[in-house]
Amino acid sequence: MLSRLRDHRWVRLIFVLAVLGCAGYALYARWDEAESALRTLSPGFVAASVAAALAGLGAQMMAWRAILADLGSPLPVGAAARVMFVGQLGKYLPGSVWAFVAQVELARDRDVARQRGYTATVLAVVVTLTVNLAVAAATLPFAAQDAAVRWWWVLACAPVLLAALHPRVVTRAIHTALRLTRRSRDVPDGEPERVSGRGMAAAVGWSVLAWVPLALHIWVLVLGAGGHGPTALPAAAGAYALAWTLGVLFVIAPAGIGVRELVMVVALSPVLSPGSALVVAALSRLVMTVADIVWAGAALAFTRSAAPAR
Repeated sequence: MLSRLRDHRWVRLIFVLAVLGCAGYALYARWDEAESALRTLSPGFVAASVAAALAGLGAQMMAWRAILADLGSPLPVGAAARVMFVGQLGKYLPGSVWAFVAQVELARDRDVARQRGYTATVLAVVVTLTVNLAVAAATLPFAAQDAAVRWWWVLACAPVLLAALHPRVVTRAIHTALRLTRRSRDVPDGEPERVSGRGMAAAVGWSVLAWVPLALHIWVLVLGAGGHGPTALPAAAGAYALAWTLGVLFVIAPAGIGVRELVMVVALSPVLSPGSALVVAALSRLVMTVADIVWAGAALAFTRSAAPAR
């Protein structure tokens, strides 16, 4: 019964409309908080931040696509963008699991088996969080010591996760998970999933590349809010990296709402007053929501849908 519901076109359409509505509401809910801040910033700062956010999300999509291709299910760039960006709108629903489910189901329409879709999505999240923590660990101790001390236990996970990204470790973890869940027979072609060093290197490389524009998107807002000095860029990069990581881990809050803002206010304290840091956090939330919606809309408008897989 559940399988039939997931394969029904109307169920998929209703889900997409629901997440679009929640994403739109998130944008509307943050508007009053950010409207006054928008008046104080030049439109050029906001436009540059949105452009950087779009570039960062695009690079992260390529990281997920690299993992999926390495597992044996390559997708064209347009199809991968449609699957990821439309599916990612599910994070605006309460509970982060909806983004996973939507992304896997949309990938299934492209003949990607559910088990492979789940594996690729989980690995992409692990790679992203690992790179996030590496960025935060490399910047916050020098630019925002209070934040580094408060969340040292999170930053300490960075080297452990980096070591865990070794292809042998990842492959063994996948096989163990399949055995524990008794889903090995659902693997395409009956072959256990394997991750190569080249595939993991590509995913990590795209994720690291994504942090150039992502750091710039928050740094531009910091500059517009009055933050200057040599530590502005590393503080901005580390603040957003740590805020994003804790926002993902705090699955109760849709898209990490509230958690990201708290972390960014603390981490940006060396370069901004608490009030200005809160404005930057609110604007960053607004910018990233706009970027999510723009990418999803562009993917829907300029790529073709696929018939549900049998």
